[in-house]
Amino acid sequence: MLIIFESILPIFLLVLLGVALKRSPLINGTFWEGLEQCGYYVLFPALLFRTLATADFSTMEIGAIGTAAVVAVVAMCALVLALWLLLKRVGVPASAFSSVFQTATRWNAFIALAIAQKIQGDYGLTVVALVMAVIILPINFINVGVLLSFSGARMSYGTFALRIITNPMIISSILGVIVNQAGIPIYAPLMSTVDLVARAALSLGLIAVGAGLRVSDALKPRPLVLFSTALKLAFFPLLMIAVALLAGVTGPALVMLALSASVPTAMNGYILAKKMGGDAELYAATATVQTVFSFVTIPLVLMIAGQLAAG
Repeated sequence: MLIIFESILPIFLLVLLGVALKRSPLINGTFWEGLEQCGYYVLFPALLFRTLATADFSTMEIGAIGTAAVVAVVAMCALVLALWLLLKRVGVPASAFSSVFQTATRWNAFIALAIAQKIQGDYGLTVVALVMAVIILPINFINVGVLLSFSGARMSYGTFALRIITNPMIISSILGVIVNQAGIPIYAPLMSTVDLVARAALSLGLIAVGAGLRVSDALKPRPLVLFSTALKLAFFPLLMIAVALLAGVTGPALVMLALSASVPTAMNGYILAKKMGGDAELYAATATVQTVFSFVTIPLVLMIAGQLAAG
């Protein structure tokens, strides 16, 4: 447990650095929006493309890993959606439920990739990137659909489809897999440039995560925030582990799948909630609380998964 904790400590220290820098007068406030946009459109897509384009998939159970990830995500979405009738009865508004749904099903890939690389190197990075490649389309499709249904937002089917297919992370993931599987050669200096950009993605992404947190929200969390946090940090990892075991995933891959489910929700869901009529304040509070709690829950999940992976 101590070894796992110390392994992921640098990741959370970078998040805390982001918290401190955001509140420091040393950096202009306009920098943070630019950093988020750069991460979304440039840094993170470069990391995904580089990882998937150069990965050696022959050493891993691609079919079992991909199947487990997709089935677990779809099952989690269905289970949370089924909770709507219960939450509606206790007075939860539809817009608030859309944020509960998002924060319970989305995952912060920056944190997952950083921890994966830290504890399992390139293999861990590749497994998490593969998981992201197979679930990014369904998870975005389902979450946008839920927002459209529960927040009262108006969006044409054409705009909906365009939002999905122009997602830079979806595009970079697909291109990376195509280059890998088709054996398409990439001009070495160009690939070196992509690699240099990719190396900056995780550290700057974690700092951006910290900058987006709202510390005051973690001091007095609402019951709905704690409910969503329990779903994301406790139930989802256990569901992922169970599905992965049924799919025949073993060894380090099982640990990486558990990690993918155990990280807090993605920060970009806040922007989506804000633009599409969801409860953005609830989303921000939940993202903050989940990130704080995950400092303790992620080592526990990794320990459980590690013991199961070892037989």
